[in-house]
Amino acid sequence: MTRTRHYRDLIAWQKAMDLTRSVYAQTEDFPKSETFGLRMQLRRSAVNVASRIAEAHGRLNDAEMRKGLGGARSALNEFETEAELAGSLQFFQTGAAENLLDLSSEVGKLINGLIGVLDPNTR
Repeated sequence: MTRTRHYRDLIAWQKAMDLTRSVYAQTEDFPKSETFGLRMQLRRSAVNVASRIAEAHGRLNDAEMRKGLGGARSALNEFETEAELAGSLQFFQTGAAENLLDLSSEVGKLINGLIGVLDPNTR
């Protein structure tokens, strides 16, 4: 794969940043008891998705980038689990959990698309 000049050019990273900003906005009104609990976990895992995409872009070859993007996908799974829990506990405003999970799904598809075009045998 021909690399983009900068990770900021990756649509997957851009959408992951959109997800992160949305998470910060949607978790602002969480119960005070969750200030250092689920609220922070959601924020941390969303930030981690974008960070891992950026980190993967800096890898030296496609095989290493695939591994890094696998980490981003893992962080996304963690985020989705936390969002599902927060939604079931009714911590989000109506529809917010579904919107975040839809955006998360979009990010996941973009990550999978990137993984799919990388050559795992490149050294």
